Amino acid sequence: MSSPLPPLNALRVFEVVARHLNFRLAADELEVTQAAVAQQIRGLEAHLGARLFERLPRGLRLTEGGLAYSHSIRSALALIGEATAALRPDDRHLTVSVTPTFASRWLIPRLGSFTQAHLDIDLRVLASERLSRFQADGVDLAVRYGRPPFGPGLNAELLTEQRMVAVASPALLAQQGTPRSAEQLQPFLLLHDAHNLWPTYIAQLFGQPTQPMPRNLRFNQTALAIEAALAGQGLALSSELFVKDDLHAGRLVQVFEQALPMDKHLYLVWPRKDGAPTALDAVRHWLQRQIGDA
Repeated sequence: MSSPLPPLNALRVFEVVARHLNFRLAADELEVTQAAVAQQIRGLEAHLGARLFERLPRGLRLTEGGLAYSHSIRSALALIGEATAALRPDDRHLTVSVTPTFASRWLIPRLGSFTQAHLDIDLRVLASERLSRFQADGVDLAVRYGRPPFGPGLNAELLTEQRMVAVASPALLAQQGTPRSAEQLQPFLLLHDAHNLWPTYIAQLFGQPTQPMPRNLRFNQTALAIEAALAGQGLALSSELFVKDDLHAGRLVQVFEQALPMDKHLYLVWPRKDGAPTALDAVRHWLQRQIGDA
């Protein structure tokens, strides 16, 4: 048979004492007397049959065995805490799944207004190109690009329609001029993201793809293509949402008046649940207001 486990309270006291290496400071954190802390440690050492601390004139020092034990106990208590939190979820904690580009180009610059308006909500932003799974990844709300339905048991609400625009830095256009034809587009470097929409956009602009195509530089994220455009390296094709602030500030200019409409858009998606308004509703409504004000 395995040895009986030590009392959980004694292990909790041990973890606190191991951090402070002082009975008085540990007692202050635990809100008990110093004598009670010392008694718990003596009882734990007796249960284990091993010394965990060396008593010094000014404080404590972990023994070699006590040091190794403290690391294991701290990890075990953390696991217990996480398991308990998962079993009894706090409605004030909310995880939002977004793409890295949505996070960096739109969400993060606006989060200050959210934290000021909702001091009681602990928001976690999960930025990933991978499609997050609600239950497995602990996601409460997602911003997804596509068309509903997104799956059984999921609500979907349109966040904003997508329009693609070609942008460049003013300095680049001042140097090379604004292209007005397929031929004038040839000297420019086209900055692609994973969607590879430049051929479709050029065909819409000029009736057919240019032959030969201009030079290309490819990125796996739209945010990187936009950063390259800001640096004056070429022309980027981006959702208008992600460059609107830069266009207003004059850091980027729209190269062609024509935009490329998309048949897929950005949606808020979340698991279907019944009940009173929650933190999820507060975040949804805030996102909708921010999009409306953009």
